[in-house]
Formats: sequence, C-alpha cells, structure tokens
Amino acid sequence: MSRVAVFPGSFDPMTNAHLDVARRAAALFDRLVIGVLNNPRKSPLFSVEERIAQITDAVAEFGANVEVGGFDGLTVDFARRHHADFIVRGLRAVSDCEAELQMAHTNRKLQPGVDTVFLMSALDFGYLSSSLAKEVAQFGGDIDGMVPAPVAAALRARFSTPD
Repeated sequence: MSRVAVFPGSFDPMTNAHLDVARRAAALFDRLVIGVLNNPRKSPLFSVEERIAQITDAVAEFGANVEVGGFDGLTVDFARRHHADFIVRGLRAVSDCEAELQMAHTNRKLQPGVDTVFLMSALDFGYLSSSLAKEVAQFGGDIDGMVPAPVAAALRARFSTPD
C-alpha cells in the first residue's frame, strides 16, 4: 500500500518554510504531490506555470517521489485525482491553527477518506510568508535566506534588482 499526500498552496512564491515542509513530507510519504492552486480570488505575482517551474527546480533534489502540478477548485478533488489519502499543511504559529483546523474539518467532511497532516514550520522560518518575501524583494532586500534559489532569481528578475 502506497502512502500518497498532496501539499497544496498558492506558493506565490514558495518560501524556504514551504520547502522545509515539502522536504519533511517527502520523507514521510511514498509519493508527494505539491499542488499549485490557481486561486481566482488572488492576484498572483507569478503565473501557475511559473510557480510550477520554480518549485520543480527547488525540489529536484528531493527525488522522484515528489511531483508538482497545478490545480483549480477543491483540494480534496485534487487529492482524489492523485489517489492521495493525506493533505499536508504547514503551521507557522498558533494563529494559523484556527483557519487550518476549519479547513481540515471541511475537507474531511467533503472526503472522509482524506486526512490532514500538520507539520510545524521549522523554527528558523516561523516568521516567513510569501507576502513578506515579495515585499522584501520588491524593495531590494536580501531574500536569499527566505526563498529557494530559483525563486530568488525569479523575484529579482521580476523586480529588476541585482544579485
């Protein structure tokens, strides 16, 4: 029996906190599918295709059991399409817990066979969010410790800041 999990998010952009959760989830599951959400309620900096390419580069070293794909709609439907029984979510702080718990219960109601697994963000990345990384990049700050190298390059190119 294969343990398959999806790790969904908008990942606009993927941060080192996301990367840390993905790395640990890849070690826990036989197959991990990182799902890049096309959220019509948000105005992303990068297209879904750009985010998929950035993440694919960032997780290449994790091995063949990790794949990246885009999706629209419900996470549980994405999970079912990939025969996943688990959804991985990262938690940075207590403030994330309420919304994540509500989402986990909703997903469980929609798909009783899919469980949510929470992984705490590494202490070094507890402060980090995609919004923060974008803002620092926009104003020319040092983002190297915040995002994977392919994302840092894309942010610098987008905001035309030197390396």
